[in-house]
Amino acid sequence: MPDRRITGMTRIYGLMGDPVEHSVSPAMQNAAFEARGLDAVYLPFKVKSQELQPAIQGIRALNIQGLNVTIPHKVAVIPFLDELDPLAENIGAVNTIVNEEDSLKGFNTDASGFLKALLSEGIQPERKNVVILGAGGAARAIAFILADRGANLIILNRHIEAAQDLADRIVNLFRREVQALEMKPGNLQTALKSGDIIVNTTSVGMSPGLSETPVPPSLIQRGQVVFDIIYNPVRTRLMDESKKRGAKVIGGVEMLVQQGAAAYEHWTGQEAPIEVMRQAALKALEEPDKRSNPD
Repeated sequence: MPDRRITGMTRIYGLMGDPVEHSVSPAMQNAAFEARGLDAVYLPFKVKSQELQPAIQGIRALNIQGLNVTIPHKVAVIPFLDELDPLAENIGAVNTIVNEEDSLKGFNTDASGFLKALLSEGIQPERKNVVILGAGGAARAIAFILADRGANLIILNRHIEAAQDLADRIVNLFRREVQALEMKPGNLQTALKSGDIIVNTTSVGMSPGLSETPVPPSLIQRGQVVFDIIYNPVRTRLMDESKKRGAKVIGGVEMLVQQGAAAYEHWTGQEAPIEVMRQAALKALEEPDKRSNPD
C-alpha cells in the first residue's frame, strides 16, 4: 500500500486465526478499500486458542470495526459474541464479525461464497448427491447451504464424531437424511461411487503438501464435479487428477473472493469491487511465500 496514510481516523479491520502469516485476505481487502477510496486498513492478527476470549474483548477496546475469523476459531468464537445472524446461528460457525457500537455480531459468509462459486459454474445442487470431505467450520457452512438447496449429503471425516455431529445438525434443521462416515478407503469408495459433486474441505493437498490428495484418482468418475475449496495452490493435485479423468473441477479462489466480498459488504455497506479483489488474491498467490491457506 504505497503512499497510504494511516491516521487516527483510519478504520481497522482484520483477520483473526492461527496461522495467518500467509493469508491473502489482507491483499484482497486492502485492494478493495483502496479501490473504493475508503480510509480503512485490514491487518492479520495471530490469535492462539487460549487467547481467544481476551482477543475478542480487544476488538471493543481497540475499536476494531470488523474481523474475519479463520481456523481454529470459527466455532469457538461464538460464545464470546453478542449476537448471531440467523444463518451463522443455524450453521454453528462464524467467519465474519461486525462491531456495531461495541456490540459484536457474527456472520457466516462461507456459505454464500461457496454457493455463488458453484452457481457461477452452472452447477445446481438440487437433488444432487454431494460428498463432503471434512467436518470443520467451512464444511458446516457448505453442508448447510447445500441441504437448504435440496442436495443429498454424505459427510466423511477422520473423526466420525465430528461428521455425525454435523449430520445431526443438518437432520434437525432440515428433517432430511444425511449420512456420516469415517474417512477410510472402503467408505470413500462407496460414497464416491454415487456422488455427483465432491467437495474437499480438508487441508489435504494444501501448500506445501502439493503431492497429496484426499481422494485416490481412480475413484473419480467422468462427469462428476470436484470442488476443492483449497485456494493455495490455485490448482491442487486433486483438481488436476480429476480433470484428467473427465470431471469438472472448481478451485477455492472463487469461494475465497466471494466470501471476502460478502464480509466487505457487511462491514462497509457498499458493493464490493469483486474483480479488484479477485485480481489482488491471484497476484498475492503468485508470491513465493504464500504457503498456507487458512481462510
